[in-house]
Amino acid sequence: MSIYLINYHFFKVKTMKVNHLQVTQEAGKAFFMQQIQGEVTMLNLLKFRVIADYSTSPELKSEVQISGYEAYQLYIKYTLPLLEKAGSEIIFHGKGGSFLIGPESENWDLVLLVKHKSVAAFMAFANDKNYLKTAGHRTAALEDSRLLPIT
Repeated sequence: MSIYLINYHFFKVKTMKVNHLQVTQEAGKAFFMQQIQGEVTMLNLLKFRVIADYSTSPELKSEVQISGYEAYQLYIKYTLPLLEKAGSEIIFHGKGGSFLIGPESENWDLVLLVKHKSVAAFMAFANDKNYLKTAGHRTAALEDSRLLPIT
């Protein structure tokens, strides 16, 4: 929350936090236009919801309420074989936390490094019809995320 003094009156302005769960069209186009050659590794920073939110994918919702972490485990269960089929691999995963250098307001529950053979292989994986059927587990699981391509 920010406080502003305007004409000797105090106003409280609630700032909205923007969560990043999906790629924007602009970011996707910029990524593709880089024409990265060879392998690309994706740095994933993930923050889980306390309770998974299946409002955008009700067909995937279980009969019992599950945590964001549990929903992400379902996502990995269905995604890992598709990643491997595409020639990709998880090369690191570990528990996150607060930054040593970085914004104090950000902390991450899980960090993943996923290596893809190429941008084309990544794009084929991300658009695979079987992946898209279960990707809703990721959206349900996450409160916030970051995805940084590394070359």
